[in-house]
Amino acid sequence: MPESPDFSGTYTALVTPFLSGKLDLLSFGYLLSTQEGLEGVVIGGTTGESPTLSEGELEILIQEAQRQRKDPDLKIIAGTGSNASAQAIHRTKVAERLGVEAILLVAPYYNKPSQEGLFRHFSAIAAATRRPILLYSVPSRCGIEIAVETVARLREAHPHIVGIKEASEECARVDSLRAALGEDFSILSGNDVMTLPFMALGANGVISVASNLCPHPMQSLVRSMLRGDLARARIFHHALNPLLHHLFIESNPVPIKHLLARQRLIASGELRLPLVPLMPEHARALENTFADFLKASENLSGLKP
Repeated sequence: MPESPDFSGTYTALVTPFLSGKLDLLSFGYLLSTQEGLEGVVIGGTTGESPTLSEGELEILIQEAQRQRKDPDLKIIAGTGSNASAQAIHRTKVAERLGVEAILLVAPYYNKPSQEGLFRHFSAIAAATRRPILLYSVPSRCGIEIAVETVARLREAHPHIVGIKEASEECARVDSLRAALGEDFSILSGNDVMTLPFMALGANGVISVASNLCPHPMQSLVRSMLRGDLARARIFHHALNPLLHHLFIESNPVPIKHLLARQRLIASGELRLPLVPLMPEHARALENTFADFLKASENLSGLKP
């Protein structure tokens, strides 16, 4: 089996900025520039409103990320999953041609296949690419979980399946994945609030929503855990925790886009239907929580990543 690439650290699930219904590439480029120093970004994931992106738009976003990336160590991961296997294969081939460092494949949603169906789905995609693959298990959105046994079976059949984004709140899943897959398989939290407990049990990092807005505090939390400095990691966890919870006050990416626009990191918090702007009372609560985080973060300013 070839040595697995290093997919540890902090990866941002980038939002896709829109303006008047079209891609806002100026905002996209600026947001990308704020991620320098992190380990990577995911383009076209759930946070990037992948269900509403056309294939052409995903290509444009990948090309823009390649063109505007100034940090050569920043990995670009493309979300190419679909509930139609043929479509996922096509998107994966396009992303590989465009030179992404890795592929993120979400479990098929709505279809609710069996574990055998999941194995065959991911196997068909893996056979079409040599790029490293990260699976993405998110039962709350897909209605199905990729069983630990299926992950292990896929890893054995396709060594370039090198990790998983685990978007659950079940710490036992991390224990089971680590026991079944070994230390050279990357486990990345797909739920910001679970980053510290997951890493305490052996996860390698996070694919984060919050790091669109506060990349370096998230990175500091993760790096502290990777160094085994739990006391330092807890400082960042406690400062971030209320914000991390409020970023899911409504469906992601509605809250994060609202704050990014308020902070002028993107020109507009525009969403594509069926997503709509935050309810006013939720917007106020989110803004108040973020203001509290900014005050708390003043005490973190001397703590470098």
